[in-house]
Amino acid sequence: MDKLKNQYLDVLPEIQDALDSGKPVVALESTIISHGMPYPRNIETAKEVEAMVRDNGAVPATIAILGGRLKVGLSAEELEYLGRAGLEVTKASRRDIPFIVAREADGATTVAATMIIADMVGIKLFATGGIGGVHRGGEASMDVSADLDELSRTNVSVVCAGIKSILDIGRTLEYLETVGVPVISYQADEVPAFYARSSGYKSDYRIDSAKDAAKALHAKYDLNIHGSILVTNPVPEEYALDPKDIDQTIAEAIKEMDKQGITGKDTTPFLLARIAEQTGGESLDTNIKLVLNNAKLAAEIAVEYSRMNNG
Repeated sequence: MDKLKNQYLDVLPEIQDALDSGKPVVALESTIISHGMPYPRNIETAKEVEAMVRDNGAVPATIAILGGRLKVGLSAEELEYLGRAGLEVTKASRRDIPFIVAREADGATTVAATMIIADMVGIKLFATGGIGGVHRGGEASMDVSADLDELSRTNVSVVCAGIKSILDIGRTLEYLETVGVPVISYQADEVPAFYARSSGYKSDYRIDSAKDAAKALHAKYDLNIHGSILVTNPVPEEYALDPKDIDQTIAEAIKEMDKQGITGKDTTPFLLARIAEQTGGESLDTNIKLVLNNAKLAAEIAVEYSRMNNG
């Protein structure tokens, strides 16, 4: 591990101290900073999310790749750099990490890449907005996010507001069942749909407290059953969007995307931007609120998990 750190990893001292002493730490991704929101809203949100983690008893660890170094924790200057650079920074998933490192380049980490780097240093909890999944029409295009396989193999549990609404939620849940990833819902019986509180699909399990979630994590990792637990956390009711309205908006944005021939990594940033435009910024506000809500729950779970491990 020391060799790995010296060669590739930079861990902020505060985060390393927390890990060494068994204190709760929550990983945060960087794609949402560079690709998910416009500047300067992205920087403001990143700082608010880190503050939310701190306010609920855990240490935030925003993860990115800068100058070929895997960064676990970012300085204010590094956050600012990512936010300003925006789409110029490579969107980094599992396959991209070695090439970005070898070229001493920059990468904003997706769910998959964030999980990999978090796992390298022993972080067990990760808060994000929504996960990737099977794209609409994926049965023909085979466009399936690398996030799903990562959830099946990497021991970092993820708190999110469900599968992004722009995706095929039903097929994504089928895929997760096949690869053995449990999908649990916080204080709900259905999996949320990112902008909306319900997708119409039942979750595998319901949990009603952070302690219940931590117990499940503790049992899974004690039993050496590899992979994540996906904790889905509905957006607060006052910020949720109407499922029918958002589905119509997404359908129109997808038509425009197909017309322009946009594919691969460019699809999510394009669709999120178009949806924000078509909702007059309402979807962006909802996105920010749900990320903050997820950060709060992840910190609470991390605190309970830390107590169990140190008890």
